Amino acid sequence: MSIYGVGLNRLPEAPTSEHVANVWSEDIRHCVDTFGPERCMFESNFPVDNASTSYTVLWNAFKRIARDYSESERSSLFRDTALKVYRIAAD
Repeated sequence: MSIYGVGLNRLPEAPTSEHVANVWSEDIRHCVDTFGPERCMFESNFPVDNASTSYTVLWNAFKRIARDYSESERSSLFRDTALKVYRIAAD
C-alpha cells in the first residue's frame, strides 16, 4: 500500500494497530459519516497490503476506528453492508 499507506511501508518497524488507526481514522470516519455505515464496509487488499501492515494489525485498526459507532453501525461496517452488496445469504 505505497499509495494510501501514507508511508507505513517506510517505517523502521512495523506499525501497530493504534498507529494505523491514528493515521487513517479521520479519512475513514469522514467517509462513514458522509455516506453512512449502510453504504460503507471495511475491507482489505491482502496480500498487497502486507507491504505496509499485517492482516491482524489492519483489522484491529479498523476495530479501533469503529469503536465509537453504535453496535448496529459496526455490524454494517464489518458485515451487513458486504452481505447486501455481494448478495450473500446470512446463515
